[in-house]
Amino acid sequence: MKIQSIRGVKDILPDEIWKWQHIESVAHNIFPRYGFKEIRLPIFENTQLFSRSIGEATDIVEKEMYTFNDRGGDSITLRPEGTASVVRAYVEHKMYNPPAVLKMFYIGPMFRYERPQAGRLRQFNQIGVEAMGSPSPIVDVEVMTMLMEFFRELDLDNIKLSINSLGSHECRPRYREILQAAIATHLDQLCANCKERHQRNPLRVFDCKTEQCSKIAAGFPKLIDHLDAASANHFSEVRALLDATSTPYSVDPKLVRGLDYYNRTAFEVTAKNLGAQNAICGGGRYDTLVAELDGPPTPCFGFALGLERLVSLTPFRDTKNFQKHPDVFVICLGEKTKTIGFQIAHELRLKGFRVERDYETGSMKSQMRKANKTQSQFCLIIGDDEIRSGKFVLKNMATGEQTECPAEKLASEILSHRHRE
Repeated sequence: MKIQSIRGVKDILPDEIWKWQHIESVAHNIFPRYGFKEIRLPIFENTQLFSRSIGEATDIVEKEMYTFNDRGGDSITLRPEGTASVVRAYVEHKMYNPPAVLKMFYIGPMFRYERPQAGRLRQFNQIGVEAMGSPSPIVDVEVMTMLMEFFRELDLDNIKLSINSLGSHECRPRYREILQAAIATHLDQLCANCKERHQRNPLRVFDCKTEQCSKIAAGFPKLIDHLDAASANHFSEVRALLDATSTPYSVDPKLVRGLDYYNRTAFEVTAKNLGAQNAICGGGRYDTLVAELDGPPTPCFGFALGLERLVSLTPFRDTKNFQKHPDVFVICLGEKTKTIGFQIAHELRLKGFRVERDYETGSMKSQMRKANKTQSQFCLIIGDDEIRSGKFVLKNMATGEQTECPAEKLASEILSHRHRE
């Protein structure tokens, strides 16, 4: 039986991995400017971590988690998101007292059992950022502006930053009652999911993608109109700081996050050419999650973005600067040339060059054809005549120019060709 990959997962093949590596390298370049350091997290965790942090009434916990009992009988879940794992690590390793705000980012796979579609898989990859230890709106805006700089570096346009305030855990209960009362008058018109969430998680009605529900929800009272004074002041400062940095944004009173732990600032970045499922990044403030997971009270702000969707949007305009083709393809003509060809390839690799070769001693024509397919910059031809003279033919594959060069000067000759170009 031919075994194929499981539905909803995807191989990232060598011919396309350079796209992922480029995006990740931009993250590794920009995030440290703002003080963020990478953390690497386990792929599976205790199930209770996610049920406590994400919320029992969310789709993720109710329908989408990959959960199983291990051989010891413990309930294990493949991580559906990264924030809970970062908080668990923060508490477990007592990372409470950094000299300033503790800033971390992660890159890796997440797992959710949902209907596979364009840009959405059951095993997908995220880049996430968490800033832990300050309630300041400066942190909120610093993270959002860093994100927008990251997108600019990737040459992304046609994107939009939307923000909202989800208020505090003190003002939300009163608003929740107001919203539930409004929803109750339209229950017969709402979808099954919204009816089910009516009592447990009424804010999610604003997140429903059903057209009928969206139209009805547009008339419901908005949380932004029922903020306590502290939350309203926080949101005003966020807006003022975004204005001060000339960062375009819009206020979307319907914007809510799908996870229970968010409060105050919430934001989303959307792409204008993706249709209904147009979000490429979302995040916000979560000031109580660390304490809920048995750590000290720690205000936090973060985001997560999907790499699959980002790869599909990034233009990669100058692909020759991203793809790592060989510098040199070594052509050996005849059995006697194999050993010296091996030695020269080895020495060039030690000097930092990417070297490929044909492992069979075929004809010049067949080996040149393979060199062309690899898109090597140079071709090094080694035959009996070259071994006798001690000079080898170095061919520039773009211009066709050929140079005779002794082995000890090959590296400098390749570099000189590059500089002339």
